[in-house]
Amino acid sequence: MPELPQLDEQVLSDWLVQQRWFGAKATSVSHLGLLTAVPLRVNEPPLLAAALLEVVFPSGTHELYQVLLGARPVEEGWSSGLIGEAGEWTLYDALVDPEATSVLGQLLGDGAEVYGSNGVARFRWLADERPSGEVRAMGAEQSNSSIVFGERMVLKAFRKIEPGDNPELEMLRFLQDHGFASIAPLLGWYDFNGQLMDATLGVMQGFVRDGRDGWELALDEIADPGLLDNLHELGSVTGRMHTALASDITIPAFAPEDPGDEQLSIVVATIDEQIERVFVDLPEDGPTAAICGRGEEVRDRLQMLSHVGVGGKLIRHHGDYHLGQTLLAGRGWVILDFEGEPARPLLERRRKRSPLRDVAGMLRSFAYVASASELQRGRPAPERWEQRAREAFLDGYFSTVDPTLLPAGEAATGKLLQIFELEKAVYELRYELNNRPDWVSIPVAGIARLLDEDVA
Repeated sequence: MPELPQLDEQVLSDWLVQQRWFGAKATSVSHLGLLTAVPLRVNEPPLLAAALLEVVFPSGTHELYQVLLGARPVEEGWSSGLIGEAGEWTLYDALVDPEATSVLGQLLGDGAEVYGSNGVARFRWLADERPSGEVRAMGAEQSNSSIVFGERMVLKAFRKIEPGDNPELEMLRFLQDHGFASIAPLLGWYDFNGQLMDATLGVMQGFVRDGRDGWELALDEIADPGLLDNLHELGSVTGRMHTALASDITIPAFAPEDPGDEQLSIVVATIDEQIERVFVDLPEDGPTAAICGRGEEVRDRLQMLSHVGVGGKLIRHHGDYHLGQTLLAGRGWVILDFEGEPARPLLERRRKRSPLRDVAGMLRSFAYVASASELQRGRPAPERWEQRAREAFLDGYFSTVDPTLLPAGEAATGKLLQIFELEKAVYELRYELNNRPDWVSIPVAGIARLLDEDVA
């Protein structure tokens, strides 16, 4: 079996840190190495291997990344996804190469098992129809890479890898097995099993061809009263999703749990950490003036809210829920991307939380739409649009969610929802200060509103 051409570690490192999906751009890399590679195609170019790269940082921590390494003869002049040259071979990121990614589709459809020196790549297939047709990359690179097969299926290849089942796979399998239809069907997946670890590498789902992105839909139709009806239905779908996620007490990873005091302590501690990082140096004028010097007030507000107790149940939840994770298709709303926030550790993404954390994320998304309408489209949102969107969504949600998942009583539910909205808004403030200063006013307005709301 031909060996994968060896590439200089520094060349590989220089390439990796420039990729959009590399999650530690602000941290220097002390070492990068090829941890393991499973050869997927060795008989003719392009040679392919599913490679796991280990990145070690000066602190001693490390991260793992999946790269579908391709190798073509130098004389071909291949340049897409170029990493560098190794002898007579050009090495590149093969997820940009339709010929290479079609091999992943074939292996999935075959239910193949491919062995390397340190483990095996297993391809699992659930559907009758096999991947076929034109293969293309979908959209811009984010934290993962998505490949469309024949406009009927889409493969998400995870870039940052952690040991254990990826929450995306876990959640899709559970929801599909428990009759929740508002997802793109899970068709298959592939993973790595070996001495080093077991890890999910990618999932294949049905491709929602007629779906409209929820964020773009809201911006396009913000003046259309029919949008509020759609958001009401989105609330209903969200309630059904949470009810489904809490519906099976026989599976420990999904069985609902009663909250303890430590659950709220986790939230409060998270916000405290954000306050320490963000509020200390806030400018006294400009868009942050309304909350400058109010960090202690945020802490006090949390303490007052926490006295109501947590209440309800803790369940597996979406974890990164906003309009951009939804599509409106002919068959109704479709919920996407169940892996949680990729920057957070896998164990944290799998932690059970109140379903109201998802609800808070969607409510914050409405706040963003109301402001982005003017920032991105040049037209102000209709008067009270955000409030009416919140009311429509919440009415749909509370009409379908299992009420035992929520705190007893409307007041307690509202207070817990405030806590999660405050958590989200403080996180947003830090993000916008670092990445989009022109958008800082959005989380500032949310924090100011939450500080001014009644806690009695």
